[in-house]
Amino acid sequence: MAEQAPEFVTYQLNISISRPLTIVIGKLGAYHFPAGNFVYTGSAKRNIDARIARHLRAEKTLRWHIDYLLNAPGVTVAGVERFTQPECEVNQGTAGSMPVTGFGASDCVCGCGSHLKFTGY
Repeated sequence: MAEQAPEFVTYQLNISISRPLTIVIGKLGAYHFPAGNFVYTGSAKRNIDARIARHLRAEKTLRWHIDYLLNAPGVTVAGVERFTQPECEVNQGTAGSMPVTGFGASDCVCGCGSHLKFTGY
């Protein structure tokens, strides 16, 4: 019997912000983002590729916190990684500081604080 490929459930977007920005992030409010590199950790219960493709589209309804950030001028996705581990486990294993408390973590039950991390310049 052939071995099944692992099922990816978690993804990380490697994000670059070219200049400092202040962005209104839905109900979270306005936040300042320095220029530099960020990592956003998310998950999809099914069809992870469709979720990632949605994030990468320029035209979309702003629904999730990450949509507001990715919609801002000078913000680009530099890469995408997929994982088989749970979202919070991947996020907690990612180094960096949290620029916005609660970002992408509305349903987090693991105490992550944020699923967006600033990783440096």
